[in-house]
Parts: sequence; structure tokens; C-alpha cells
Amino acid sequence: MIYTQRSGLKSYYVRDAFGTKKSTQKNIYFRPLNLLEIEASHKDKGTMEYFKEVRLAHPYHTLNTDIVKTTIALFVSEMLHHCIKEEEQNESLYEFLETALLWLDSHEGTANFHLVLLMDLTKFLGFYPNDADNFPYFEMTEGVFMPYHGITCLTLEDTALLRRLMSLKLDDSAKTFHVTERQALLRILLDYYAFHMEGFRRPKSLDVLREVFS
Repeated sequence: MIYTQRSGLKSYYVRDAFGTKKSTQKNIYFRPLNLLEIEASHKDKGTMEYFKEVRLAHPYHTLNTDIVKTTIALFVSEMLHHCIKEEEQNESLYEFLETALLWLDSHEGTANFHLVLLMDLTKFLGFYPNDADNFPYFEMTEGVFMPYHGITCLTLEDTALLRRLMSLKLDDSAKTFHVTERQALLRILLDYYAFHMEGFRRPKSLDVLREVFS
């Protein structure tokens, strides 16, 4: 599956994908979150499409070689696979993801990257928290802040962490959170996605990500 700028989510069949030297060369293109330029004929019949030509649009300098960034990319790739179902054009979502990935490739302070990205991604998925009220508890099912604690609300401490995350941009310091806070935020975000995404599955790479940032 590839998320495209003009057609949303598309499935492509890669000829000679296995067992030849040529297929090994092709596999370089299809690492998690690579940015590609493709030429293809879309029949739009609900079946797999075929490439005419494929090449790297922005060859990464560090993302495929730095173990921390590679782990982040694998985790984010799994999250996007479970969350993006649009089979239609969404230029703003595509540009958001492209900008974020180029930032990840070109910067060193990346410890908060996956947290900021998952938070901002909820804007495109339709469940970004409504922070109009400065209440102390965040209610997970409705995505609003509350004046009192309910059964599906975060604690005061976790709500404060979430507010801090909501205020961050990618360029903010990687030292904004310490390890235990990042782990708590990841748990909060995954729980929040599970509330709002039908059939949501936690990425298999989650344990590896936790180990890298432990």
C-alpha cells in the first residue's frame, strides 16, 4: 500500500518482487516511509495497480541508516497503515506527512517526533482534542477537557502531559520530556487512538520503540 498525493491510498503490484537481483534493487525503494515519484496507470477498479516507473523523490540521508530514526519510521509506518483508509486525494495530509519525514531525516533531536506526529495526525483523522476550555481533566471518548474526573478521563498529571504535548512543534527541544513522561504519553496516545479508530491495532514495533527510548 502507498499513500499518494493525488489519489490517496493505493495498492500496487510490483513485478518480479522476489528472488532476483533486480527485485533486490527494487526493494530499496519500498522501505518504510520512503518518498517516491511514481508513474502508473490507474484503472480504479478496486484491484492492484501497476507501476510504469518508480524512483526516490527525496533520497534520505539518515532515516534509513540511523537505528533510532529507522525504529521511529517503522513504528510510524505501522500507525499510518492502521489509521489512513482514505482512497481519495488529501493534499494537506500528504504535505503534512512529507514535511514531517523530511524534518526527521534532517534533524538530530528526534525523541519527541513520533509523539508530536501522532498528536498532529489526529487533526486530519478528525479527533484532535477540543481544548477550548481550560479544565483539568481530559475525557478520552469525547476528546474534550472536563472540570471533574470521570471514568474515561485522564488523571491530572496525564492531562497536564497531554496539554504540554499539544503545545509542541517538531522544532521544539527533544529534552521537553524525560523517558517516563514519553512512555506515558505514548500509552495515552495509543489508548486515545483505540477509542477513536475502529479496529485499531497496536503496532508490532511498539516494544522495539520503547526499548530504543528506554
